[in-house]
Amino acid sequence: MKAAVLIVDDHPIVRQGLKMLINQADDLEVRGEAENMADALAAMESLHPDIVIVDISLKGPNGIELLEAMRQRFPDIPALVLSMHDEWLFAERALHAGARGYVMKQEATERVVMAIHRVLRGDVYVSAKIAERVLHRIVGGRKAESESPLDQLTNRELQTLQMLGKGLSTKQIAAQLNLSVKTVETYRENLKRKLNLDSGSELIRYAIHRSNEMPLP
Repeated sequence: MKAAVLIVDDHPIVRQGLKMLINQADDLEVRGEAENMADALAAMESLHPDIVIVDISLKGPNGIELLEAMRQRFPDIPALVLSMHDEWLFAERALHAGARGYVMKQEATERVVMAIHRVLRGDVYVSAKIAERVLHRIVGGRKAESESPLDQLTNRELQTLQMLGKGLSTKQIAAQLNLSVKTVETYRENLKRKLNLDSGSELIRYAIHRSNEMPLP
């Protein structure tokens, strides 16, 4: 029997390409698609897939939030993240949220299918450089110095920084994330403190400068 796959990605063309790729495997079959967290959770409830392929960028709550929701509601369904987002920034965040693997969309197609098979077997799949990084953190302890100041940020703080870099105002960020303006202002203050920035204008310049490393949908 073929393993049932659910694809969660907000780009229809990407979903179609993934579906064609996955269905070429003799033991895999895409049984459902979703473009946001609500539809994805509903599909898991009705389809009971063997694995879920998740992108970080989704309409509404992002892929990290979906992984956290899956861990609470469907802990037995493994998730593999397939994303354009830099693994150096997001792979560990995804694994902490409950993913069993992380693959960049730029990877060769055979690596995607290999990662799916590895996760279905109960293994964890990440690139060699991310595996080495995680091992270094374990050996050195969680308090080891971060390679990037962005590693210090929470997922919400990183989202806020991303949106600031794309030119969104505090009110716009609050509306998109369904948060209060006061909460977003708190995130902005946290960002300045953690990134050692003195003013809001410095924060905006930093966010714009780093925006290419943190692509949004």
